[in-house]
Amino acid sequence: MLIGAHVRDDDPISAARERNADAVQFFLADPQGWKKPQPHPQAGEFGPAGIDVYIHSPYVLNVASLNNRIRIPSRKTVAQHAEGARAVGAKGLIVHGGHVRKGEDAAEGIANWRKLFERQAEQGGFGVPILIENTAGGENAMARDLDMLARLWDAVGDFGAGFCLDTCHAYAAGWELDTAVEKVLAITGRIDLVHLNNSRDPFGSQRDRHANVVGGDGTIEPELLAAVAKAAGAPVIVETPAEGQAADIEYLHGLA
Repeated sequence: MLIGAHVRDDDPISAARERNADAVQFFLADPQGWKKPQPHPQAGEFGPAGIDVYIHSPYVLNVASLNNRIRIPSRKTVAQHAEGARAVGAKGLIVHGGHVRKGEDAAEGIANWRKLFERQAEQGGFGVPILIENTAGGENAMARDLDMLARLWDAVGDFGAGFCLDTCHAYAAGWELDTAVEKVLAITGRIDLVHLNNSRDPFGSQRDRHANVVGGDGTIEPELLAAVAKAAGAPVIVETPAEGQAADIEYLHGLA
């Protein structure tokens, strides 16, 4: 089991070694902004260091949005971050599923996701897998409920879209974790990455507050999280509080 952590972007290699991590995930720019990523100073060093890399796109992106002032820059920013991810040798770029606003047609949001892949395909593709991540809340979200995820995958699956399963988001959205992997695979046919996060809030809360896998204030049993990771058979990234990441990784390495 490949196990890593989301870390600060200034020195991911040192952060990986401090945590005994096999992989790292980080942002290439401000996660709350729209800036184009700059070349990363450790590009070219991750492979020789034996560390796999995943890049998370900014939180502000919403590919599904029907608002031109959000959707158009979202498309542009996904392409820019995909280029930056490819430059550091990343295994994938994680993008949240996004949403449409109350009263808007979810089918149009799904169509916007398809257009993202269609337009990029005309330019030769992204050069790195795009991993769509499930989200915790939002009545009009593209990747919160399994039935909506199925509709989304009908639109984008043929383009090779990948999937990132976040356990905190799934739990908060009301997914039973003991069957989540089976149900997701039945829809997508793949799980490319697992964000193995505990939740500070109860089942079905629709609140996205991560806790450490072990030794923290999580409401999910660590054994259940470990079972999800094993069932998924995909690389694992913990997006948990930094002070407990080393213990989270040690626990998971012990089970692996």
